[in-house]
Amino acid sequence: AATAAAGGAAAASEVEGEASDGGYRVPPDAIRDIVESEPTPSLSLSPRRDAVLFLHRPSMPSVAHLARPDLRLAGLRVDPEVRSRSRMTSYTHMGVATLCTASDGVGDEVPLRGVPEGHGINFLAWAPDGAHVAFATIGVEAGAERSPFALHVASVESALGEGAQDGAPTFEARPLAAASRLNTVFDSFGWLGARTLLALTVPEGQADHPPARPEVPSGPKIQVSGAGEAAPVRTYQDLLSDEVDCDTLEYLTTSQLVKIDIHTGESAPFGEEGMITSFAPSPDGKFVLVARMERPFSYNVPCGRFPRTMEVLCASSGEVVHTLPRLELAEAIPIAHGAVREGPRSIEWRPDKDAELVWAECRDGGDPNVEVSPRDEVFSLDMHEVARSAAAPLEPRTLVQTDLRYGGIAWGGGGDLALVYESEWRSKRSVSWVLDPRTGEKRVLHDRDYEDRYTSPGSPMLRRTERGTYTLALVDGTHLLMSGAGASPEGDRPFLDLLNIESGETERLWRSEAPFFESVNSILSDAGDAPITRDNLRVLFSRESKTEPAQYSICSIGDGAARECIQITDFPHPYPSLKDYSKEILRYEREDGVTLTGTLYLPPGHDPARDGPLPTLLWAYPREYKSADAAAQMRGSPHTFSGIGNLSPLLFLSMGYAVLNGPSMPIIAKDGEDPETANDTYIEQLVSSAEAAVAELERRGVAKRGHIAVGGHSYGAHMSMSLLAHAGDLFSCAICRSGAYNRTLTPFGFQGETRSLWKARDVYFNLSPFRFADKIKKPVLLLHGDDDNNTGTFPLQSERMYAALKGHGCEVKLVQLPHEAHSYRARESVLHTLAEQAEWLERHVTPPPAGTEDDA
Repeated sequence: AATAAAGGAAAASEVEGEASDGGYRVPPDAIRDIVESEPTPSLSLSPRRDAVLFLHRPSMPSVAHLARPDLRLAGLRVDPEVRSRSRMTSYTHMGVATLCTASDGVGDEVPLRGVPEGHGINFLAWAPDGAHVAFATIGVEAGAERSPFALHVASVESALGEGAQDGAPTFEARPLAAASRLNTVFDSFGWLGARTLLALTVPEGQADHPPARPEVPSGPKIQVSGAGEAAPVRTYQDLLSDEVDCDTLEYLTTSQLVKIDIHTGESAPFGEEGMITSFAPSPDGKFVLVARMERPFSYNVPCGRFPRTMEVLCASSGEVVHTLPRLELAEAIPIAHGAVREGPRSIEWRPDKDAELVWAECRDGGDPNVEVSPRDEVFSLDMHEVARSAAAPLEPRTLVQTDLRYGGIAWGGGGDLALVYESEWRSKRSVSWVLDPRTGEKRVLHDRDYEDRYTSPGSPMLRRTERGTYTLALVDGTHLLMSGAGASPEGDRPFLDLLNIESGETERLWRSEAPFFESVNSILSDAGDAPITRDNLRVLFSRESKTEPAQYSICSIGDGAARECIQITDFPHPYPSLKDYSKEILRYEREDGVTLTGTLYLPPGHDPARDGPLPTLLWAYPREYKSADAAAQMRGSPHTFSGIGNLSPLLFLSMGYAVLNGPSMPIIAKDGEDPETANDTYIEQLVSSAEAAVAELERRGVAKRGHIAVGGHSYGAHMSMSLLAHAGDLFSCAICRSGAYNRTLTPFGFQGETRSLWKARDVYFNLSPFRFADKIKKPVLLLHGDDDNNTGTFPLQSERMYAALKGHGCEVKLVQLPHEAHSYRARESVLHTLAEQAEWLERHVTPPPAGTEDDA
């Protein structure tokens, strides 16, 4: 393994050293080169399936980007200058290319021009006919103007040569003056037909600055809760604290919808201004569903629980046609899996109808522990009928009722078919129904344990309609096209099946085969509402292997014929220095017989039998299961390309470490018992899983106990600290990023635990490694973002854990990253984190001696 000093010369702000204000550091060059490599672009297909956008993004933003002032209100972090969520990442540039079935597959990329210098691109949306694409731009580079997002459109037809002047393809960004100041805190813009955009804008005449906070407070802050009014909530962050916060939230989220003709530029206000959280045109473009946040606000819950009104507006006049029941302030939603808010939820337009709204309402008060039937009821209401009968308001009709928690509907395209989903966390049961929306008749399609991945039938694929909605992809009008992960004892093998709607029988069209990992991304034979048949079925595939990154292909899957594919991308290997690493999925058992898995990575060229054991990093994250059988199932595939993220443990392969990534750490409920009790034996199961993983590494000659580091992020950090407290002999040190170590500070639940501290005292105490600080003897590296906004992982958690370990003489280091939230994003922060981890590993994970017993 290399030394941390291998990072080479650094800029003045990126130095090696231990001074308390020593600035940002950088990791070894081998790691830095991988992290700073250019990311692979994203793809976006046109509705016509005849063009593809290539979206290019930066590798990492600067810490200066994160340091821009923001306001933290009701669970939001808002950049007041640009009237948007803070810390957003933008695409740096994009281009469009022709997508065809010819041998070349894709044409030359035509770059977008006309974006202001130093600006990035966000909120991309294709026009329903694919002729244009709309997007917003924002100043992202130093020196660029800081103002709200500005709306632009670009002609894809011109870029593809169909409408180009002088025959030269051009892809030009054209600003829309009426939407030069978007308000994108909640939503942004959307298409209303092929030539009209609806956009949320900063209201004309609004004050330039939010309400000022008085220098001298007018009085104390007071909160009151009446006797018997129990309202437990989790430890949310960034909540409102006073009336100035409330006024500021209203100021920043108030917007005005504007309707814009993209050809003439003509615009007009649409509806009333307000705190609009979302809007959605009906499929036929005749109505618009608008949601608004309203007062009273709360100091105890985030804005997603504030009151809401939902109105349907006439698309031509902006007048209100119908108002749904108001959602009241929801401070007392039960803390339970499957708990929901009372009132209309999951409100959406039916994609196979002109303008029919569908929504669900609970019948159990939102509490899944209440025994009731039905639990949820789903309603529908046709807005054209409502508009015609204004004098006599229509009542919504019941579409379907469910005994489990309603999970959504996938709609067929002809009005006579829908798939209804319901599920229950406690039993891990999932049921899907075939529903005839005309009559309400339904029959079970699948009734299964959703933890059992091996029996998953997959999910129905959706097709895009000419209106821009998505409906079930029916092949020959009789079969659903089912796509799934294909979990099996040999690993995931994605598949494509035809499922006969009437008989339930399936026919396999395709399955991924070794040594590749292939998957279906989207359907390409759905342009123009054309019927999909076995003969014309085309899909976008991706193919990868252990050594080659994913490439996209257009594939035709004929009736029983061999698959014909045309590759359309040729992305380079993102980190060629690690191209020849070794990857193997291990299977082993822990003491109670539960089968575990983990993915072992070895540096290029290393052979344990020849070269001996390596210093090793074990990186994991615990997960809860109802059954041992589900926990033992294989996850992942030995044939996938291992993407290395900016903070991936696989980066340390470049320094000569072995990495056991994602070893199973299942926390399983006792047979026949409520899954909520799984944490009753958390420590015993965690230690047993870790012991099994270390024993397997030793058996293979890869590593030796005492020469292994354990690490994780968030709940994985909690896991790592707990292992040092209860099984410290297994590891030489720990790396704990953004964790929570004192569960009494999250008294109303954490992770999968829904019982409160007062109902499960022993669980909260035993799952608090803070209580066992005196038992931790191995070195600990703590890292935490100063602005962590994740529920439960306040920076205070790491500060108090550091103080406890220091107080007991344990070697410990705390690194607090300025302006970082729960996940670290800034280039400087990422590189510094990796430098700290690299140095910690070099200091505390010494190479084990080969061929000798070692009890360290």
